[in-house]
Formats: sequence, C-alpha cells, structure tokens
Amino acid sequence: MKIQDKINNLSIQKKLVGVYFLTTLLVLAVNLFMYININVMMHRLDQIYTSNINLNQLSDLLDQVQSDMNSYLNTKTTDSMDAYYKSYQEYSAHLENLSDQVTGSEVQRMERNIRNMSEEYLSYTELAIDAKRGRNVEKYRYYNEEAATIYEYLKSYIGSLNMSQFKYNTTNYTALSKALRYVEVVNMFVFIFVAFANVFLVLMVIRDITRPLTALSQVADEVAAGNLDVDMLEVSSKDEIGVVSNAFNQMIISIRNYISRLRTSMDNERALKEKELKMETHLKDAQLKYLQAQINPHFLFNTLNAGAQLAMMEDADKTYEYVQNVAQFFRYNIKKDHDTVSLKEELELIDTYIYILNVRFSGEIHYEKDIDEKLTGLMIPSMILQPVIENSVNYGIRGISWEGVIRVELYEDTEAGVARLVMEDNGIGISKETIEKIMSDQSFENHLDENSNGIGLQNVISRLRLFYDRDDIFEIVSLGKNQGTRVIISIPIPKEKEESHV
Repeated sequence: MKIQDKINNLSIQKKLVGVYFLTTLLVLAVNLFMYININVMMHRLDQIYTSNINLNQLSDLLDQVQSDMNSYLNTKTTDSMDAYYKSYQEYSAHLENLSDQVTGSEVQRMERNIRNMSEEYLSYTELAIDAKRGRNVEKYRYYNEEAATIYEYLKSYIGSLNMSQFKYNTTNYTALSKALRYVEVVNMFVFIFVAFANVFLVLMVIRDITRPLTALSQVADEVAAGNLDVDMLEVSSKDEIGVVSNAFNQMIISIRNYISRLRTSMDNERALKEKELKMETHLKDAQLKYLQAQINPHFLFNTLNAGAQLAMMEDADKTYEYVQNVAQFFRYNIKKDHDTVSLKEELELIDTYIYILNVRFSGEIHYEKDIDEKLTGLMIPSMILQPVIENSVNYGIRGISWEGVIRVELYEDTEAGVARLVMEDNGIGISKETIEKIMSDQSFENHLDENSNGIGLQNVISRLRLFYDRDDIFEIVSLGKNQGTRVIISIPIPKEKEESHV
C-alpha cells in the first residue's frame, strides 16, 4: 500500500514519464536479449563449415604447389621458381591449422596423417626442384614421381576428410538451425509478452487518469444542468486531478451554502415586500388622483428640472445629462407644437431623442449624420423629423437581430432647387402596400404604441403638404426586405437663399 500511495501522490507528468521510461527499458532489454542470442547462434553457424573451408583451401594450395613444381620442372624459369616457393610457403602455413595431437578422434587422426604426408610431399617436391637445378635427370624424375604419388593420395585423403567433416557439420548445422528457430520463437513470445505488459501498464496509468476525470465530467454535467444534489467526488490521489476534484467538491459545498443563504434572504425580503404592498395599496388610489390633478405640462417640466438639479447636486453627471435631455425634449414639444422652426432645431431634437432612446435601450441604436450646415437655417413646421425617426425605431429596427443604424443626411439638389433631407434605417423594410396606405392618407397609424408621442407619418405628410403647398414634398422608398427604409423630404430653397449660396 505504501508504494501505491507514493504512486498516487505523484503528479501526472511524473506518472507519464515513469511509464514511458519503464516501457522503453523493457523493450530495450528484450531487443538486447534477442540481439545477443541471435548473434551467438549466427556465430556458431558461421563456425560450422570453417573446417570444410580450410580443407578446400588446403586442397587448392596443394594443387597450386603441384602446378608450380611441374611448371618449373618443364620451363626452369625464375618466375616459376618464385611461384613454387610462394605456394610452398602458403601450403606450409595452412598446415598449421590441422591438428598434430595423438587422440582417439578420427577427424584429428586424419588431420595428423595429412600433416605428416604433406610434409613428406613437400620434401619430395623440394628434392625434385634441387635435382632439376643440378641437372640430375634421373633423380628429379624419381622425386617427381614420388611427389605425384603422394599428391594423389593427399588429394584423396583430403577429399575423404572433407566429406566426413561436411556430413558432421551438416548435422550440427541442422541442429543449430532448429535451435535458432527455437530462439526466434522464444524471443518473439517474450517480445509479445513485453508488448502486452507495456500496453497493460499504459492502460493502467490512463485508467488512473481518466477515471477521476470521467467522474468529474459527469458530476459537472449534473451541476451544469442545475442539479446540486450530487454525491461528492472520491479523491484518492494528490496529483493535479485530485486537486481539481477537491476544489470542485468545495465549490459545490460553497454553492449549496450560498443558495441556502439566498433563499433565506429572499424569504425575508418577500415577507417585507408583502407588508409594504399592503401599506401602499391603501394609498395608491389617493396618490394616483393626486398626481392626475397635479401633473400638467408645466408641472412635468418643472419636476424634470428639479430632478436635473438634484442629480447635479449629487454629482450624478449621467443622470443629470439624461434628465436634462428629457426636459429639453418635453420643452420642445410644449413650446414648438404649432410653430415654425429651423432645420437646426429639428436636427437637435433628433439628437436628443436618439440619446434618450439609447439610454433606455443600452445604446442599441447607432446614429450617423452628414449635414450641410449651410442648409440648417431653412424653416420647416415643428415636430416633423422626430415622428419619422420614431417610426423608423418602432417599426424598422426595434427587435432586429443585427445592429440597428439610423442615418440622416442633408444636402442641396441644385438641379431641383431643393434641400434633400434623407432619413434612412437598416431595419426590416416596408412593403409597397404599406407605403401606398400611408401616402394615400388612409388610417394606418392608429395603432401607435405607448412610447409614441401621438404624431404619425400621415400627420407629418399632411402638415408638410399644407405648409409648402405641393404633393411631392414627402417620399418613402423601400430598400428591400431586411434592407431598411428611406424617407426623403424635399424642402424648397427660397430664391434669396439660392442667390446667397451663389
């Protein structure tokens, strides 16, 4: 158990590195074992036919000595003499590989006989060479014949020994081949065993790592689904996963305690609210009647001013700015409802209105404008532009899934002699049937919502047509479904304005 505890306390990195080194050492040991065994067997196989190779070389050298001797006896040249002594030396040196011991082994006995006969053969060849050099024809022929007789006998004896060695070596080779195959099979089984052992070790480590992770993911899924009534994770290690599991258990306990405290707090708050509602219910009707009696346009304006002053005193700059803009908006409605105003005042009212909407709706409306300041002095009926912008917000970009943009542009159309005031949104667009209803003065805007100021597009169109005494003053263009709507107001430019521009 102590070893298991030590392993559990190791980090994941150390566990993985340890398994890697252990498996690598096992594979390396098996490969080294197989390499040594196979090389030993191959070396023994190479040694089997060494005796046959030596006997074949000895036979070839014997042929060379006989050939070089005959060449000298026939030609008596210096080159043939040198060739003879060279082959003589090589053959003598090769005889040293044969056994010279007196034993009961038939092979060693035959090797000893070959050595003795070879020494006798070489002595006859040397005598034949010397007799030839001394021009003793009778002796060199005798020695040559004796050497040839021993040569034939040696060839036969070497061939017999070679055949015996070959049969013996073949038996050994067959036995060694079977042993080599056996070693290969054993090595293969050992290698397979080690491979399975490596896989087992790796799987054990992976299981120790993935099992707590799987349990953690299952409990995390339950918690993510809102079920906090889960069993705590069992932690048996102190590695990274154990640390995370402990932290997760502590998190669940903390969340449970927080929810318990939150429920207690909510119950207490609910009880207090119920008492407050009971008290407020008795005063509600009287308060409503009081407010209805007191609220009028001037009272509302003065109240907003008081709120702005209070916000300024409390250093609530944003609240002060918002209340000021609302007050300015209502002041404009009160004083300018039936007056003629400049385009500059109407455009400032749009700025104020967009500001109020963005405070209400967290800046969801993006407002862009491109104004020719030289045209802002043109006079138009009051409360003309704000209803158009209100209509664009309520029926164009309110509730769309993309970013809502309202763009206002004022420029001079010199050919037509008018100032084009373009108000455009990128909302859901407008159908041709709806445009026809609005432009034909049909009752289309009786369903304005609670945020409307009560002035619809038909009211705007009618007032513009009466003010300028022309029907082409107002135009609605559909940009397509989910592409937006464009409203164009063509304001005639007085001749004195045109001349001043020129």
